Amino acid sequence: MKDISNSSLGICHGLYRSIDRGQNTKVEIFLEFRRQMMGTNGNNNHSKNKKKKNNKRGGTKKRMTVEQSLAYKSVSEWVYLDNIPSSANSAIAIDDDFKVKLVHTKVSAEKLVFELHSHSICSDGFLSPSKLVERAHQYGVKVLSLTDHDTMAGIPQALEAARRVGIKIIPGVEISTIFTPRTESGSEEPVHVLAYYSCCGPANFQKVDEFLGNIREGRYLRAKNMISKLNKLKLPLRWENVEKIAGDGVAPGRLHVARAMVEAGHVENLKQAFSRYLYDGGPAYSTGSEPDAEVAVKLICETGGVAVLAHPWALKNPVAIIRRLKEAGLHGLEVYRSDGKLAAFSDLAETYDLLKLGGSDYHARGGNSESALGSVSLPVVAVHEFLKVARPIWCGAIKNTVDRYVSDPTESNLQHILRYAKIKLAKNGVTLLNHNVELIRECLSQWLTDEEQKNANFEVIRDVLENQGGGCDCEAII
Repeated sequence: MKDISNSSLGICHGLYRSIDRGQNTKVEIFLEFRRQMMGTNGNNNHSKNKKKKNNKRGGTKKRMTVEQSLAYKSVSEWVYLDNIPSSANSAIAIDDDFKVKLVHTKVSAEKLVFELHSHSICSDGFLSPSKLVERAHQYGVKVLSLTDHDTMAGIPQALEAARRVGIKIIPGVEISTIFTPRTESGSEEPVHVLAYYSCCGPANFQKVDEFLGNIREGRYLRAKNMISKLNKLKLPLRWENVEKIAGDGVAPGRLHVARAMVEAGHVENLKQAFSRYLYDGGPAYSTGSEPDAEVAVKLICETGGVAVLAHPWALKNPVAIIRRLKEAGLHGLEVYRSDGKLAAFSDLAETYDLLKLGGSDYHARGGNSESALGSVSLPVVAVHEFLKVARPIWCGAIKNTVDRYVSDPTESNLQHILRYAKIKLAKNGVTLLNHNVELIRECLSQWLTDEEQKNANFEVIRDVLENQGGGCDCEAII
C-alpha cells in the first residue's frame, strides 16, 4: 500500500467529517477528493517545475527602473570611453545579483563588473599585477583597482596587461593607519583606508610616495618585531626566510610572516597563523610606523583621491572611527561583500552620507575562505554614485597636473600626466603619438568625457600648448 501524504490525510479527514454531517454523497466525496488531490499535486509540480526552470535560466530578470537605466548609461559611457557601445534603444534588464547587462539586442552588452579591492605580489598578494589583470579578465571584470598595501608600484605593470585585455584600471592603494581615540578609555586599533586616483595618479605624487615610503619602512621594523615575539614563544623564524617570501623590494607584512610559519611547520595553514598568533592584538602582533588615520584621509583628499574605509566590520569601534574619518573628509566605506550587503554598515553609510562600495580583497591565496575576484556584486546605482563623486575630484586633479606642465613644460612634468595613462605603443616600443599635445589629448580622452574636458577648460590649455609648439623625445618618456 502506498504512503499517504499529510496533505492527503488532511483532505480525507475533512471529507469524512462531511459524511458524518450528511452533506455529500459517496460519489460527490470521491470527485471532491480527486479534485483536491489533483489540485494540490498540480500546484506542487507546477511550483517545482517553475523553480527548476528559473534555476536553469540562472535567475529571473527584472526590468530596470528609470534610475537604474540612467545609472547604467552613465557608467557604461565612462567604462567604454574609447568604444561606447550603441545601446540607446536596447531593452535593459538586471540580474538578481545586480550585475547589469543589456538584453533583447542582437549583441548582448558585457556586464559592468567593478572590482575595487585587490592585491598583487607588490604587497601581500600571490599573483603578479599582470597575472592579476589576466585573471580579472577571465572572471569578467571590466574595471579593476589594484590596491596594494602602502605601494602603487604594481600599477604600471597592471596597466600594460590591461591594454592587452581591454580592462580599465583605477590606480589605487590601501594605506595602513592607526586610529587613536580621543578618550582615555578607548584603545588604538589599525585602520585601512583605500585611495582611488585618476589616470594621472596623485596630484602631488612625490608627497604621497614619501608618505607611503615611511609606512613601508615601518613594515620592515614591524615584521622583525613579530619574528622576535614568535622566537620568544618558542616558534623560531629567520628574517631571511620572511624577506625571501616577500620578494625583492617588497615591504613584508603579516601574510609573509604567516607563510614563513607554515613553511617552518609551526602552524598548519595561514588561517591558523592569524587566529593563534598574528591577529590584531595577538601574542605575536606588532605595529609599525603607521600614520594617524585622519592624516591619511586628509592627504588622499588633498592629492585628488577618493578615500574609502576598508572592511569596517573588522573594527572594534566602527561608529567612532567612521564619524571621525567623515570629519576628515572620508568619501565612503565598504558595505558590499561577496556574501551580500551588510545592513548595519549600509545604515552607517546613510547616516554619515557616505558612498556604499565594496570589493573582494583578493589575494589569490586559494581555498574556500577567500572571495573570488569580481565576486562582489555592486549595484549599478552604487557605482554611479561613486563615479559622480569621484569624477569631479579626478578631473580637478588632472587639471592641476596638466596646469603644472603648461607653466613648466619639462619632461618630468609630462611624465606626471602620463604616469598611469594607457598610451598606445608601436611594435618597436615607441609611442604612435609624436607631440606633447597629442600625448595629453590621448591621455585625457581615456579618462574624461568631452563635456568634462570642456567644463575644466582643457581646450584653453591645449591652445597654450599649441602656441608653445615643439615635440618631445617620446621614446624617453614611455
